[in-house]
Amino acid sequence: MGGAIRLLDVRDGVLSSDEVLAAVADPTAGGTVLFIGTVRNHDQEKPVDRLSYEAHPDALKHLQTVAERVCEDTAVTALAAVHRTGDLKIGDAAVIVAVAASHRDAAFAACRRLIDDLKAEVPIWKHQHFSDGASEWVGAH
Repeated sequence: MGGAIRLLDVRDGVLSSDEVLAAVADPTAGGTVLFIGTVRNHDQEKPVDRLSYEAHPDALKHLQTVAERVCEDTAVTALAAVHRTGDLKIGDAAVIVAVAASHRDAAFAACRRLIDDLKAEVPIWKHQHFSDGASEWVGAH
């Protein structure tokens, strides 16, 4: 890594917003945007009890590609993204991304693109377990 990309990881373990924010701290940044995706207790009006994430072995390589493209296409000073795998409970952080830029507009736009492209392109799959005993896989590209 290096340049604007400061932290990228796909890991089985608790995620830290402090770690992600520290990774993008930069004296040239006038704006920093942090997004934390958490496990919610419902999906499409069905109660969710828990979920788990599984990642393809190349998920980190895909995340690197997404991050590089965001950095190339936007005025990013620093970028970080971590996604969790394994079993998660309601309220747990599943993904944390942050972007720092000289100006807030660029930081907001780049952060939005980072999380949207990560969700669309990085092969990480969510297995939701509903209160009624049913389950479903989400995001299986």
